Amino acid sequence: LPTYCPGCGAPSQIVSSEDAGYYTLSRQGLQKYLRETPSIDAESDTAQHEKAESSVICDRCHNLLHHSEGVPIFHPSIQSIHDIIEESPHKHNHIYHILDAADLPMSLIPSLQADLRLPRLRSQNRRSKHTNFTRGRSAEVSFIITRADLLAPKKEQVDSLMPYIREVLRDALGQTRKNVRLGNLRCVSAKRGWWTSHVKEDIWNRGGAGWMVGKVNVGKSSLFEVVFPKGRGKQVTKPTLNLDQAEAIRDIEALDSHSNPSHDPDPQILDDDPDLSLLPPARPEVAFPAMPISSALPGTTASPIRVPFGSGRGELIDLPGISRSTLESYVLPISRDQLVMRSRISAEQHVIKPGQSLLLGGGLIRITPSTPDQIVLAYPFVPLETHVTSTAKAEEMQAGVPKPGVPSVLTPDAHKALASAGPFEMKWDVTRARAGPLTSKSDAKLKPSQLAFSVWGADVVIEGVGWVELVAQTRKGRFAKKDEGGKKEYDANNPFPETAAGKQHEETAQSVYPVVEVFSPEGKHVALRRPMNAWLLGGKRVKSKTPARARPRRSMTSLKQSVKGRE
Repeated sequence: LPTYCPGCGAPSQIVSSEDAGYYTLSRQGLQKYLRETPSIDAESDTAQHEKAESSVICDRCHNLLHHSEGVPIFHPSIQSIHDIIEESPHKHNHIYHILDAADLPMSLIPSLQADLRLPRLRSQNRRSKHTNFTRGRSAEVSFIITRADLLAPKKEQVDSLMPYIREVLRDALGQTRKNVRLGNLRCVSAKRGWWTSHVKEDIWNRGGAGWMVGKVNVGKSSLFEVVFPKGRGKQVTKPTLNLDQAEAIRDIEALDSHSNPSHDPDPQILDDDPDLSLLPPARPEVAFPAMPISSALPGTTASPIRVPFGSGRGELIDLPGISRSTLESYVLPISRDQLVMRSRISAEQHVIKPGQSLLLGGGLIRITPSTPDQIVLAYPFVPLETHVTSTAKAEEMQAGVPKPGVPSVLTPDAHKALASAGPFEMKWDVTRARAGPLTSKSDAKLKPSQLAFSVWGADVVIEGVGWVELVAQTRKGRFAKKDEGGKKEYDANNPFPETAAGKQHEETAQSVYPVVEVFSPEGKHVALRRPMNAWLLGGKRVKSKTPARARPRRSMTSLKQSVKGRE
């Protein structure tokens, strides 16, 4: 058997069938591998090793690939990831922080630099350092957003979102890192092949160790297969020995072992014992190695998977995903597939009128407008079923009362865990993008300040699922409140008087913008971000009410003139 499973990285074993790395010796594929595997003394071709290795995966990986079933494994902590990277044998290390485009930026680890003892991100100062060495080794960080095909239908549209994505990441990193450069950001799609060739070239040019770090189920293994530099470098083949030469070498080795019967072991060898190391040994290098398997099940990778490339130029290491909170424990097992967005969703427009609410998954998530007499437009980019109903009926469904025609994915005990995640303000102005021909450069060419209304938007992000785009329109009179007292004289005893606007700031701060209240399990798993306007990029195509007419009859005058011209 192989030392480690090439699909999940778990150590091979035949003891516990419930753990990762277990092999059933009676399996047909494994029996074929054992028959084709050459003996220790014989030399084999690289292609034969490669072909046999690609098919010998453990029972857990086999069930994930062919039956889509399996038990998640224990997820390591960020401290465990730090201890694994500390054992790197390479001088140059590069960490690829993998993020998921479906719930950006909830898959971000804001404290990654501090937890892994890495240098700070490069700021916008032109004198900031490119590379920092710590204890004789360098470690850099790059951000890679996977599954970019979920954001827009075309690659050019995703490229136009890069400034927006940088601002979202700066907001998620915190106030202290508002000025980070983020020039090391890539938005790729392993499914469509967008920008994967550039990442592959970066991995090849950097060399050393490339570490893929991220939370569970963000697409690390899928990206690993696409960006790994296969078939590069000179393949070193061992010389073939005949039987007489092999026997002569074994006799010489036996004499050397008898001449030194006892000797003290090297302490350095004891320190490098693979059984005591958190980092498993690297695989033998081949041109086209077996890749880690990818599955929608969180925690597919059980142990670090080291795959070398380029005849010792470097290696790419797929690390297990860091644990994160998910909604799976509140969803029925038969409905958990609905939590994974596998392809881009063309969202439909839902109108939430006063007294109504938007339900996702039959009550898993509820969005209720809090501003009186406010109409909110919702565009859910989630694989869950959506339904607009009255707020009273929505509360009954979340309490466990079933409604005909509205299927629920909640478990019987999940209704008690539903709570408010707090009020969310739609505080980003999207008037220019949403006003249509009024602000279009090819039509009215009006500025948003010249309009009598404002359009506000925000995105409610659901962890591991997707996002809901919210839009609301308000009159500008609500934002034109001015102090009626006029200019007051300067008072030396009170140089900073509290103005009327300052007194009303706390009262009006929550009522100036349109507000929605979001309900989720335990009031978690949701967040607010600035709007992407994804519905404008690739929304559902509206069919014309009038059918397309047939091609009109050609004019006979032009036909006669063309005939005369030929004559």
